[in-house]
Amino acid sequence: MSSRKTITLSQLQRQVKQTLTEQFALPVWVSAEISELKVNYAGHCYLELIEKGEEDAVPKAQARATIWRNRYPHVSSYFEAETGQPLTAGIRILAQVLVSYHELYGFSLQINDIDPAFTLGEMERQKNATIRRLQEEGVWEMNRQVELPAVVQRLAVVSSAKAAGFQDFINELKKSRYAFHTTLFEAVMQGLSAEESIIDALGRVADRMEQFDAVVIVRGGGSQSDLSCFNAYRLSTHVAQFPLPVLTGIGHDKDQSVVDMVAASPHKTPTAVAAWLVERMADLEGWLEGAATQLHETTLRHLREAALSLERMSSELHRTTKETLLTEQLKLNHHASQLPERVGDYLARQRMRLEQAEKLTESRSPRHILQLGFAIVRSEGRVLKTTSEVAEARSIEIELNDGTINLKH
Repeated sequence: MSSRKTITLSQLQRQVKQTLTEQFALPVWVSAEISELKVNYAGHCYLELIEKGEEDAVPKAQARATIWRNRYPHVSSYFEAETGQPLTAGIRILAQVLVSYHELYGFSLQINDIDPAFTLGEMERQKNATIRRLQEEGVWEMNRQVELPAVVQRLAVVSSAKAAGFQDFINELKKSRYAFHTTLFEAVMQGLSAEESIIDALGRVADRMEQFDAVVIVRGGGSQSDLSCFNAYRLSTHVAQFPLPVLTGIGHDKDQSVVDMVAASPHKTPTAVAAWLVERMADLEGWLEGAATQLHETTLRHLREAALSLERMSSELHRTTKETLLTEQLKLNHHASQLPERVGDYLARQRMRLEQAEKLTESRSPRHILQLGFAIVRSEGRVLKTTSEVAEARSIEIELNDGTINLKH
């Protein structure tokens, strides 16, 4: 038989319980996140508390907790009155707890009180951390720098079809006389899955972004916890870097969410977004009507000015034409009066030139040349120009001024 000292499981459990009881005899304040919360039929509230890593959000500690029915109404109503939200999963709390240990049920915490100021401060801390991170990454202004088209009618709406805020938005648009085209991209708008669901809807919008002028994110009012996903980093950075302008109507009356801050055009409620879109179209319509009126008036003014200018030009043309015709007529009369004299001068000059040409021709005629003592030597009717031609000729004719001499070899 072994000589080792052994104890039973129940003995070990009792020792653990005694140690915890002695170590934590008084209540302690513990910060944690509620991952699950259920209230049973008897009125007891059962919670799962977790602590996540700062960097990777992976749970690093977990414990069961209970708020007994004699404390739960007071704790929950006071918390909701101070924070504007009920106790629910996904929020961080600072709870006053008694540590307990049961041999069968293990380690658990009994919550006696919850400090609402901590939750408000924690939510604000997380919100500020998201803002700071977005600014450091250089994406804070990106969506506000996306140019909003002059006409915004094709709208991708991220919301829930059953949400009252979505219906308010659609009804407000329908009351206007403008043709808005809305396409709903369904998403869960509150709860633990809201952030991932909205990001997924934005991804589906991005796949068809050429079909839309803007994205509208709308939901009705709610508590701060209901709206906490709109302060989350992942959703905020998706909105900040979205390639289409984002319009928000998240249904809050107090502080803006981070998503509102990074969106191109934030509004308090879904109805306010729709009203802004309608007013923008009305402003554009008014501008177009004003531009059309101005164009009409400008056109009429230019036509009147052109008519006056044409009339002046016509009058000037008539006057100039008369002056030109009169001037040309005077020139014509002047030339006509000088024509006989000029024709006579011209004919005289031509006669002199003709006489000079006649004299020149006469001076160069063969007869005149013969009179000067020259002779023309021919042989059989052919003029001889060289001595070799004369030596070879059988007969020679020498033409002089007063006759011809015939010679034969």
